Amino acid sequence: MENFPLPALPFAGSSRRAPPSAAFDWFRQGWAMFMVNAGVWVAIAVLFIVAMFGLSIVPLIGQLAANLLLPVFCAGLMFASRRAAAGESPTVADLFAGFRVNTGPLVLLGVLYMLGMLAISAVVFLLAGGSLAGAVALGRPAGFGFAFGGMMLAMLIWLALSVPLLMAICFAPALVAFHDMAPLAALKASFAACLKNAVVFLVYGLITLVLCFFAALPAGIGFLVLLPVLAGSLYAAYRDIFVGA
Repeated sequence: MENFPLPALPFAGSSRRAPPSAAFDWFRQGWAMFMVNAGVWVAIAVLFIVAMFGLSIVPLIGQLAANLLLPVFCAGLMFASRRAAAGESPTVADLFAGFRVNTGPLVLLGVLYMLGMLAISAVVFLLAGGSLAGAVALGRPAGFGFAFGGMMLAMLIWLALSVPLLMAICFAPALVAFHDMAPLAALKASFAACLKNAVVFLVYGLITLVLCFFAALPAGIGFLVLLPVLAGSLYAAYRDIFVGA
């Protein structure tokens, strides 16, 4: 890890339970990390968004590639946040740290995440397709109500299945990149930590939704600030829950 001369982080091998108020402190730390060098963070956010969008619009395999490389880029955001938390200025190259450190395990993490997303999409597609077929068979107006109800049910199932996957992937890139954890072990540790901290992450999620609303108002420009702050806050959460365990 000569490209990243920061000292190794301690790791107790388990997670701890943080109080609900910790969510506010995580965002405070995220903002402080952003202010270390706001210009570089904005450049990192632009590159991240362009990379994810550029991958996702490639026909056929684009969205799969975006899901595959998401943990690699997220690890880069964690490296940049780690540097900022240590009082150093992050660099644009930090975003690509996951391509130089533990790349194989991070890509495997992306494969597992991609398979999870595909499984969820398949379940939702089957439900939505069944609803549309039923709607066609019933005709109007009963068919419309049946289709609408089926679509709402599919969305709820998608949300219910996506939340556990997001819990599993939440801290996994940091655990793989910083502690050399195997991908499956990192997913399990991340899921267990999020489950243990369900209350504080509910508060964190509500704050994030509010911030996303305001970030989207100026033509989405606010996400160039919100994305680095979210990355920093997630790094702060990781330090609080794992390194502080």
